[in-house]
Order: sequence, then structure tokens, then C-alpha cells
Amino acid sequence: MTFGEKVRELRKERDLTQRELADKVGIDFTYLSKIENDKTDQFPSEDKIKKLARALDADVDELLLLAKKVPDSIRRRVIQMPDAFRKVAALDDKELKDLLKRLEDELGK
Repeated sequence: MTFGEKVRELRKERDLTQRELADKVGIDFTYLSKIENDKTDQFPSEDKIKKLARALDADVDELLLLAKKVPDSIRRRVIQMPDAFRKVAALDDKELKDLLKRLEDELGK
């Protein structure tokens, strides 16, 4: 799912028009339409994404990641423990899935 598709889905779930959501976020509704239809050259700023998340009662980190932006909480952990994240980044998809499964089993989540 793209960032725009997720924004549209959340907006519709909350029964908001593009104009209503745009007003809550402080953007033009035509820009929101471009976002929802993936017709923009770049994603909105981190600040606008956070406002969208608040207006849509959505997970900020999920929207930021869909917009290819790294949430502050993740960025801080990467900076604190770069070696751990380098090792995780070096795993292929199967190895990463296996690691996540073992972590979930270990942590009971």
C-alpha cells in the first residue's frame, strides 16, 4: 500500500471529505487529492505527515515509513546501536523473517 492509498483509506474510514481533512491539516484540498492519488513529486514534510496522523487518528510511524521517512524513535535507536542495525540490514529476507519469528517467540508477542 502506498502512502497516498493509506491516507485515502483512513480518511474514508473516518467519513471525512478531502476538504475537511485538508482544513484540519492546513493544506489545500487539491494537494491532498494529489497525495491520495500518488501524483506528487515528493512526500509531504514530516510535520504535515504528523498532522495528518493526528487528524486521522493514525499511527504516525506507519505513515512516516510509508512516506519513506525514518521516525525519530527509530533514528535514535539506530544512532545508539549502529552495529546492531548494520547486522540486521545485512540479513536477507528469509533470515530477517526467521529472526523476527524467534524474537516474537522469545518475547511472547
